[in-house]
Amino acid sequence: MTEENQSALDFENWPPGQDRDETDIGLRAYITRIPAEQLARYDPSWTDKEVAEWDSNFKSDGALMLVCCERDVDVPEFRRVLEEYLEFRASH
Repeated sequence: MTEENQSALDFENWPPGQDRDETDIGLRAYITRIPAEQLARYDPSWTDKEVAEWDSNFKSDGALMLVCCERDVDVPEFRRVLEEYLEFRASH
């Protein structure tokens, strides 16, 4: 397993001890697969609309398109987890 793959798996289960549903894990897995070049262009000052456009995987109803999810993920949740991932990457 590559270091990048291990880091992605680590993030899917980080921080330890938190209850997660299938959607939480799917969202974390989705975010770890965003290319580094795209992550580098992310700007936390963007509006929700700009974040959705940057990711380009949000449906017209505002929910992220994820497979095997129990609930919808909106832009604020996506942004929160994305920023957690960026911090995680910087510290690992």
